[in-house]
Amino acid sequence: MTFVVTEQCIRCKYTDCVEVCPVDCFHEGPNFLVINPAECIDCTLCVPECPVEAIYAEEELPEEYSQYLKLNEELSNLWPVINEVKPPPEDAELWAGRDDKLQYLQRNSES
Repeated sequence: MTFVVTEQCIRCKYTDCVEVCPVDCFHEGPNFLVINPAECIDCTLCVPECPVEAIYAEEELPEEYSQYLKLNEELSNLWPVINEVKPPPEDAELWAGRDDKLQYLQRNSES
């Protein structure tokens, strides 16, 4: 089993979760974080650290976020590991709690 980062992280990208991960399974993109499912050890430490509640256990993933399991796997193979807290984007609070943010996901810095 793994944990999955969902759309609530898009454009918020709070990194509180990465610091508590004992296996460095988080990967950072331009405006989103993902978890590598092959590296996640199901420790649950990241879940309470996420201020926007973007992280779900795979078996508790809401149906509307089911595509994020594959997206986390795909992007974790492209993006570098992140294991230290960084400041969130300046407009993170404006994006927190918004729905339908997949359209804003940047896969690379040129997106």
